[in-house]
Amino acid sequence: MHRIAIAGHICVDIRPQLGATARLDPGKLVEVGPIAITLGGAVGNTGADLTAMGAPVSVSSCIGDDELGRLVSAELAGNPRMTSNVRVLAGASTSYSLIVEPAGSDRTIWHHVGANAAFADPGPDGTGSDLFHLGYPPLLPGLLTDGGAPLHKLLARVRATGATTSVDLAVVDPGSAAAVLDWQLILSRMCLETDVVSPSVDDLTSALAITEPYSQGLTERLADQLLAWGAAVVALSAGERGLYVKTANRARLLCAGRALAPHADVWADRVIHVPPVWVQAPVTTNGAGDASTAGLLFGIASGAGPDGAARLAAACSAALVSGRATTRGALLALSPELAPLLAAMEIVS
Repeated sequence: MHRIAIAGHICVDIRPQLGATARLDPGKLVEVGPIAITLGGAVGNTGADLTAMGAPVSVSSCIGDDELGRLVSAELAGNPRMTSNVRVLAGASTSYSLIVEPAGSDRTIWHHVGANAAFADPGPDGTGSDLFHLGYPPLLPGLLTDGGAPLHKLLARVRATGATTSVDLAVVDPGSAAAVLDWQLILSRMCLETDVVSPSVDDLTSALAITEPYSQGLTERLADQLLAWGAAVVALSAGERGLYVKTANRARLLCAGRALAPHADVWADRVIHVPPVWVQAPVTTNGAGDASTAGLLFGIASGAGPDGAARLAAACSAALVSGRATTRGALLALSPELAPLLAAMEIVS
């Protein structure tokens, strides 16, 4: 198993349980259910999903010296497979998301970037890995100045160590400061130093101000663009429409770092579409994209081929949608056909 580092955006997810009658009604008292408070963001979600599968990870991010920051620190310290390099910033507020998810509806997220605004570099402790994943650049404004120059510089430094680099994005709020940035420039520079890109279709269309409705053709064009900009592996998630994976040629894969380059022949020139794993009783969509990324990265770090890594990504996403952690037991319950693949990935604790 290759060493994995996760860096970038972290927050606290606050999710009240909402019934069908929940509403915003000024001056009224509306009864709701219990509240769930968990780690979120790319670092919190993808990191936890990887450790649930058995992978040790190091995590790097920024939090405030407030109550939410102490909660984050305690959660990270309580995960035996997680090594924390998180910086505590005096006077800063810890990021949080208030997730409004009525029964039977997709979620709305009210988000405070907080201390993530100060994230610019994970430091040497955060980059001493074989597989380095950076989560949510649209919510890391310190990396987006000067057309994304700090983002490009960070990824270039990590790649120079021989590590495989990976980036996941986030939806760009059209009313935010990030929405007015030149995302074509930022993404094109980012892909020059990124081996694995795993955003959702919504992430890309919101960043690039694409209003075209979803279609398979749109997904394919987006993947082709990311490859043309320099990425080696593109994995685009589209919720109920599944996961679309497309890879570059052998020459590019041979430059994709310690986790991917040894498997260039297997990963090169592939196009894979994996339908979503059926979930009988969906619980939440929050974190499903991060879980998909975790499955993909776990597969890569374990030496799996693109088909196995993509199927593992779909199963991890389904586990989160079903309200379960991405443990091997949950993955096998949802996708029994993964048994040979997971057996070949056994990790010594």
